[in-house]
Amino acid sequence: MALQIGDKIPDILGINQNGKEIKASDYQGKKIVLYFYPKDNTSGCTAEACSFRDHYTDLREQGYEVVGVSVDDAKSHLKFIEKQQLPFDLIADTAKELVEAFGVWGEKSMYGRKYMGTFRTTFLINEQGIIEYIFQPKAIKTTTHADQILGR
Repeated sequence: MALQIGDKIPDILGINQNGKEIKASDYQGKKIVLYFYPKDNTSGCTAEACSFRDHYTDLREQGYEVVGVSVDDAKSHLKFIEKQQLPFDLIADTAKELVEAFGVWGEKSMYGRKYMGTFRTTFLINEQGIIEYIFQPKAIKTTTHADQILGR
């Protein structure tokens, strides 16, 4: 059963690009933008990450910390962070535990080919670790996603 608005997120979120365990309790007293994206260094995912990078100060001023999640490994995340100068953690969910818990892993289709992948989805989590809002895939505009969150 996928996590929904009103649900408390799990404390252990996963391992970041540096091999450090990331926990929801690390962000106690802060809101979290937990965004799931399909793949490092692809056009849409880069646009979305850069939107968060470019508005990182504004998001933090509103009490948010940004955490990205994909099924790419830590090495891929490190390259992505270095190339795009991202100031936030990326969780390497290689075991697909988080994407499945949040219900963002499933069958996708491109050019008639079906495959399993991550649905671009963003969860806004309050200071107590409760999901307050979910941006569904079709609602996300990758180039202005930070603005969408700031304008809520």
